[in-house]
Amino acid sequence: MTELPALSGKVALVTGASRGIGYGVAEALVARGDRVCITGRNEDALKEAVERLGADRVIGVAGKAHDLTHQRAAVERTMEAFGRVDFLVNNAGTNPVFGPIADLDLEVARKVFETNVVSALGFAQKTWHAWQKDNGGAIVNISSVAGLSASPFIGAYGISKAAMINLTQQLAHEFAPRVRVNAIAPAVVKTKFAAALYEGREAEAAAAYPLARLGVPSDIGGTAAFLTSEQSDWITGQTLVVDGGIFLNAGVA
Repeated sequence: MTELPALSGKVALVTGASRGIGYGVAEALVARGDRVCITGRNEDALKEAVERLGADRVIGVAGKAHDLTHQRAAVERTMEAFGRVDFLVNNAGTNPVFGPIADLDLEVARKVFETNVVSALGFAQKTWHAWQKDNGGAIVNISSVAGLSASPFIGAYGISKAAMINLTQQLAHEFAPRVRVNAIAPAVVKTKFAAALYEGREAEAAAAYPLARLGVPSDIGGTAAFLTSEQSDWITGQTLVVDGGIFLNAGVA
């Protein structure tokens, strides 16, 4: 078993982290010595993730991201277990529909915004009042390249991720100078969540990327670790695109 690094003294709360990008973020933070609370909807999957990450440094709180009671419980449990919450990574998200927005069920649109945007604001409010307002810290919102341009067939998701970028700027302005707030906009990362975008055609999908591969969760984990580190102490209100170079192809036939 790999020996864990010494504790950093810092604590993070990562939403939607039983698998995929959220798990990759939690893994990167644990690897540098942070203690972490992870959330997710499925209690069994969450328990398995805690065991893999290390139950001596990681706790899990199951629930739905948009549920105010769950948000409160996750922050309170983090404070009870670790006494602080320096970093918040808002990763929980949903994309339950594919198709043109002209035919989009507005109830589905509301669900997308509740999970992808409103829940991120709720968690930010609660970590701010629980610890960060008086002690400082950093917030990282996981947005998407879909929030930077038109995204055929995933319009509702893209609109919500554009809103998250603006939410990042608003929070960065209001929470300064105590708390830095930044966003990450990944392109396609190999996760169950994004499987419909590449499954059965990964080589074809990857061929469009100048770096010749799709992303993996550790790519985003490393970026989140940077944005919550002292090396990024003069960065706030920014959206860091992590896309394997795919935007370099914009406008090229």
